Amino acid sequence: MVKAYVLANCETGAEKHVIDELKTISCVKEAHGIMGAYDIVAEIESISRDELNKMIALKIRKIQMIKSTLTLVGIDGQNHSTY
Repeated sequence: MVKAYVLANCETGAEKHVIDELKTISCVKEAHGIMGAYDIVAEIESISRDELNKMIALKIRKIQMIKSTLTLVGIDGQNHSTY
């Protein structure tokens, strides 16, 4: 399983719309409005890096009102989870 975090900037006032759209995408596990340089952070998981790339390029980045994204991909073997 490949995990990544997508930071997104969206049009002013569109945060709720973008989060609602993100929730409809199967690879999106969580999406939150945040304060700071970005408006939204989404945690995504996929079965492979290729599939992850497709989901980001063809689904997430195509959401209307998203102006830009930054994707942070986890490094295999360098993770810690309390779940």
